[in-house]
Amino acid sequence: MSEETTLDPRITPNLPSSLPEGEVERITSDLIGALKTVYDPEIPVDIYELGLIYKVDLDDDRNLTIDMTLTAPGCPVAGEMPGWVENAARGVEGIQDVTVNMVFDPPWDASRMSEEAQVALNWW
Repeated sequence: MSEETTLDPRITPNLPSSLPEGEVERITSDLIGALKTVYDPEIPVDIYELGLIYKVDLDDDRNLTIDMTLTAPGCPVAGEMPGWVENAARGVEGIQDVTVNMVFDPPWDASRMSEEAQVALNWW
């Protein structure tokens, strides 16, 4: 039922059978842009570049499910950040509903950061 596209190696959507591939690519690109507006208040890098987004699924009804994590389970904004992510994703045209799941397996580590994040944090 699903194929994969490689728009970005960190978010590889499953292609719903009823949505055109170009539409999924647009939604994916717009979603990445939306996720890049969400920041951990203690770190000057967005959650996408930090590698906190683990999985994104878009179904045939345009419902989005996002699995994400935190840099540490005891993060002070643990209760708020999923709501920030949900609100950002809801702003993407074509998305009907959004569910954000907080996951801690595998645990986040610095290897998940993009090169952009590593440069911003002087982490190389």
